Amino acid sequence: MKKLTNILYWVAMVGLVFWFAYTKGWILANFKSIDAKTALTLLENDNNVSLLDVRTIPEYKEGHLRDATLIPVDALANNLSMLKNVKNKKIIVYCRSGSRSIVASRILEKNGFTPLNVNGGIIQLIGAKVEIVK
Repeated sequence: MKKLTNILYWVAMVGLVFWFAYTKGWILANFKSIDAKTALTLLENDNNVSLLDVRTIPEYKEGHLRDATLIPVDALANNLSMLKNVKNKKIIVYCRSGSRSIVASRILEKNGFTPLNVNGGIIQLIGAKVEIVK
């Protein structure tokens, strides 16, 4: 019985580590993650990028990046048509800290888009001196 308990414990631990790594986008991610400085460089120098904010409406109203399209992550799967004009562009995806943007990037990639997830979200973007508008 003790051996079975140990096996179940380790299976649960491996499952937990796998789940954590998946939610962080460290494994099974078919999209790129970029840091804030890379995102800023792309926004300044690449005409083939678009910007998607997947935070909530109140978060967006507190401040967002100029020209960002707001589609909260919970509504993204049902509102992909809002992005039809940028289907052939890379989409820089950000949230507050980088977790919701991973979920959004998975949705986008699954539907034929090319997401670039911003590690650290708007927190890191602000640290990189991005211009915030209200």
